[in-house]
Amino acid sequence: MTFNDDANVGGSKARRRGAGVAIAGGGVVGVGALAVLLLNLLTGGDFSALLGGSDASGQGDPIPACTTGAQANADDTCRLSAASVVIDQFWADRVDGYVRPGLTIVDGSTSSPCGTASNQTGPFYCPSDETVYIDPTFFALLRDQFGASGGELAQMYVLAHEYGHHVQNITGTMERHPADGTGPTSNGVRTELQADCYAGAWIANAAKETDSDGVHYLKTPTQTQIRDALDAAASVGDDHIQESAGVGVNAESWTHGSSAQRQRWFENGYDGGVVACDTFGVAGSSL
Repeated sequence: MTFNDDANVGGSKARRRGAGVAIAGGGVVGVGALAVLLLNLLTGGDFSALLGGSDASGQGDPIPACTTGAQANADDTCRLSAASVVIDQFWADRVDGYVRPGLTIVDGSTSSPCGTASNQTGPFYCPSDETVYIDPTFFALLRDQFGASGGELAQMYVLAHEYGHHVQNITGTMERHPADGTGPTSNGVRTELQADCYAGAWIANAAKETDSDGVHYLKTPTQTQIRDALDAAASVGDDHIQESAGVGVNAESWTHGSSAQRQRWFENGYDGGVVACDTFGVAGSSL
């Protein structure tokens, strides 16, 4: 999904924090980093301390040179910042009293109340400070380790998924449906699938959102871009991650849902909007 060059994408809450790119195994993400990511994704714990690396605190710096759609199209960091503006506008129209989350663009690694954030732990939403943490170099992991392209819309899907968790937090979904362990019908899986559905709902509507001058932020996504987002959803399915790790598929350890489930709920949101995203109101067999 591409921004219109003259769209005004300024006003994001995005801040950049960190102290240099964390390198592991001779590349952006190495085998050791992949193992830590698997632990994080499959157990819900924070094993980032195993990686070491740099750390930084504070509020961070604004994203420089990121006010137009043309700049967003040319740079991953600016694209994430710009997409957050459109996502916030979408949810402000749908959630009474919506409060924008923070967005920390991680450069290498940085601390958070939920543990260390880095390209090796993957993007996450921290309810404690209502902030999304994401390192743009994470998308190299999708390409190199999980076989996804990590293209423009795939990046926005990942961000929109994390913003979906913020909506779950501020609307009380997380409180009403607390984590209850693992498994294919667990609240954890339902929470993740709902965030996928919310991301699909946003992507279907994103090209309709306009800036203060009435300029549409984004162009209508192409079918190739939609397939790219679906590919990203599949690449982070629990079964695909387990197969990639060579550990065998064990549904009882799932925390995010299978590749097929993640794609299906993305499509539910894309086709039916936010109202189609009640993952907690369906039987386990319908997930």
